Amino acid sequence: MMGPEAMGITNTHLEWYDDKVCRNFLCGTCPHTLFTNTKMDLGACPKSHTDRLKTEYNAAREKNPSDPRFAQFQQEYENNIFSFVDECDRRIKAAHRRLEKTPEENAKTTNLMREIGEIEIAIQGGTEKIEQLGEQGLVDESMKELQAVEALKGEKAEKERELQNLTETSGASGHQKLRVCDVCGAYLSVLDSDRRLADHFGGKMHLGYHELRRMLQVFKEEKEKRRNAPPVPSFNQCIAFLFRSSNSR
Repeated sequence: MMGPEAMGITNTHLEWYDDKVCRNFLCGTCPHTLFTNTKMDLGACPKSHTDRLKTEYNAAREKNPSDPRFAQFQQEYENNIFSFVDECDRRIKAAHRRLEKTPEENAKTTNLMREIGEIEIAIQGGTEKIEQLGEQGLVDESMKELQAVEALKGEKAEKERELQNLTETSGASGHQKLRVCDVCGAYLSVLDSDRRLADHFGGKMHLGYHELRRMLQVFKEEKEKRRNAPPVPSFNQCIAFLFRSSNSR
């Protein structure tokens, strides 16, 4: 139970069209009920949720579907659902940005690549010098240059390991190799076990946002149907059609 009724407060004088009644609840699902006891817990809905009001709302809509209040309530409901999903999408985009490399990490990567390139050039130069010294019979000098080249190769290997480590662990993801769930925005690790992933995808927060996104898809499909439906003839058109039919007999 949500709304004031959850605290034992009831108001038998409320009508379905009162402002104190939750229109999300009347039209479908109130988002407050989807995320209880999760990180996205919205707390109790401040408006009334009672089955009596929902029954009366549905009965009134069936009796007089052309009442503009029903279209207004439905539009408010769709706007509210869209707002919840849109806010989630903004968090998802922000999370993706946080997992990207920082400017400092990008600069460090560039510097390492430059240093590795400079060391490689020095190694090539040292190798050529070793060959020249060998041809000249300068064995001691050649051995010293060989030691210098070996030291450069070790330094290059260390820089390459540092670059690889930075590439694999840069950004907020770190060694966890995080990714973002594109449904609810939670962080997931590619190292998570199948059980942990199953707990996430079957969790209340993920399923809640999955339901909200499903609702948006339903709203979209219904609008497409209305857009593509043949126009309903007006009263005057019906009269004209009957008149023409009677004259053709």
